[in-house]
Amino acid sequence: MCGRFTLSHREARVLAAELGVSVEALMDYRPRYNIAPTDSHWIVRSRFEDREVLPAKWGLVNFWMIDRKQAFKNINARAETIQTAPSFREAFKERRCVVPADGFFEWTGPKDDRQPIWYHRPDGKLIYFAGLYESWLPTPGEKERTFTIITTTPNSLIEPVHNRMPAILEDEAVDHWLYVRSSSSSLTDLFRPAREDLLIATPVSNRVNSVRNDDPDCLAPLAAQHAH
Repeated sequence: MCGRFTLSHREARVLAAELGVSVEALMDYRPRYNIAPTDSHWIVRSRFEDREVLPAKWGLVNFWMIDRKQAFKNINARAETIQTAPSFREAFKERRCVVPADGFFEWTGPKDDRQPIWYHRPDGKLIYFAGLYESWLPTPGEKERTFTIITTTPNSLIEPVHNRMPAILEDEAVDHWLYVRSSSSSLTDLFRPAREDLLIATPVSNRVNSVRNDDPDCLAPLAAQHAH
């Protein structure tokens, strides 16, 4: 699964340029080092064949739901059942998005001593999670946008730690994913495990273990901490 991720070390104007969107839409952007379920984040969708960036809360809530109880359950969508699961099948057809990040976490070790590992690109560039989004009405007249991250089978880097990983889109596949009229078969072909040279694993501070911590120290490499 993907239960925490990061979007760090970028100014709004740099992020906007990388995403191909206007910087005005990202005026509220701030770097995040420990994004957790139900947090507000950013999604990119296709809008009149351009890219549009919007805020959304992590944990998909369908428009027919009367409360947020399913949000945590729907932080991830399994690629294998995305076309049949009631929570995701319509969004897969009509409301696909990209969730920008620069890394995600998994944990190893015993329950009382969990060691977070940050998976990220060695060059620090963005990674693009395949996602879906929905909007619902918490109260009449109040619209809230939510999203989920699609997961797939792991590559050899992730497999020793977890049996799932986020579905990461190659840069050149982003527009194909966002283009609503793309065929289902061509879209599901994108759910392959990430190529083996895309990510590296960095053990980091156990500050990540608490969702209350969201600062650069969360990404301090374990080796550097031990050196002190």
